Amino acid sequence: MKVTRFEWSDAEAVADELRSQMPSARSTGRLADVGAIEKEIVEAEDRDEVVLRMTARYDATEGDPATLRLAVGREQIEEAAASLEPDLREAFELAAANIRAVAEVQVGAAPPTVILPEGQGVTVREVPISSAAVYAPGGRAAYPSSVLMGAIPARVAGVERIVLASPPGPDGRVNPLVLAAADLCGIAEVFAMGGAQAIVALAYGTRSVPRVDVIVGPGNDWVQEAKRAVFGRVGLDSYAGPSELMVIAGHDANPEWIAFDLCAQAEHGDDSPLVVAAVEEHVLDAIGGAVESVESTHGTVPRKSRLFLVQVPDAEAAIDLANAYAPEHLELLEEDAALLADRVTTAGCVFVGRYGATAFGDYVAGSNHVLPTGGAGRFSGPLGPGTFRRKIATVEIPAEAAAKLAPHVDVLARAEGFPVHGESAMIRSES
Repeated sequence: MKVTRFEWSDAEAVADELRSQMPSARSTGRLADVGAIEKEIVEAEDRDEVVLRMTARYDATEGDPATLRLAVGREQIEEAAASLEPDLREAFELAAANIRAVAEVQVGAAPPTVILPEGQGVTVREVPISSAAVYAPGGRAAYPSSVLMGAIPARVAGVERIVLASPPGPDGRVNPLVLAAADLCGIAEVFAMGGAQAIVALAYGTRSVPRVDVIVGPGNDWVQEAKRAVFGRVGLDSYAGPSELMVIAGHDANPEWIAFDLCAQAEHGDDSPLVVAAVEEHVLDAIGGAVESVESTHGTVPRKSRLFLVQVPDAEAAIDLANAYAPEHLELLEEDAALLADRVTTAGCVFVGRYGATAFGDYVAGSNHVLPTGGAGRFSGPLGPGTFRRKIATVEIPAEAAAKLAPHVDVLARAEGFPVHGESAMIRSES
């Protein structure tokens, strides 16, 4: 693992320098390539054929491309669910129950109606979107947990149609654990496709793949750039990937525990940035050494991963750095972690105290692991039911309110050069 140390200047400057070192800072160069993929799929007479050809090229690289199918058969999904070992099924069900419990408390009660002084009533209510797609990454690993994280909040939100897209392996089949998780969430429509082509297919629809209203789920640079390209045609969760972890380590933090936390996130891929901030230099030294030890004994930790060590003047400066950097995951391993947590304003998810490993949030804590990355925590947050719901305003204007409001509408409309707007209101005040 490559280790880089940063000299402290101020929080904003160090955060900017950290961001400049991240893979996401260079990923925008792929936007043109994603645009070419989008153009080829959208303009094709048979979009299925193009998506299948890309799937054979990038994912299902073994066997006969002619045998590939986008839609995964129901029997294959049921077979995967039935083959789960009992302890794995129990873990799935625990994770699902906790994710559902956290999601349910986010769905509010009946919307309030405000009666304004002129007599009109305004109600803003929430309704679920009609359809959503969950993207579960593949490649280095299978991500059944991402199926749970995406599908359960959608179910709680009231979405009627939920579909899943996940890249197949070289044999052309979607990982059985992903299919089993889909079955657990009641997803009947699964499509064996990944990468940018999957996002484009879901946004526009093909012969086999339905067009959806919202696409959620983590993914690599190609997936995120594709989501950026189709935003506006569909709704999105956030810029979610590659995974990030920042740790603020106190003087008594356990270097070995932190090393496992950092290497655990590195398992997602060598494009997952890792940052540690500490006041004491010897703490940084100890963590760096422990990371080297864990990395050397675990083959799943990429050797090209990057670890950034920042010595800060004090804990307050470390929080300022976190707020400027906006990490996806933030671990506060300080004596006053609970107090410091209230000062964090941009992290996707904050883990408080020495037992708060990010791995708990990745699977069973109940919080969602689909989180904003690349600094997107400055304006977005965790995936939840709100991602799958939209607001509708209902306005009821009785005759008395119309009479009082119409002259004001007329004045404002004429000032903007739209006299018919004014007449539209005034004609109601004269009845």
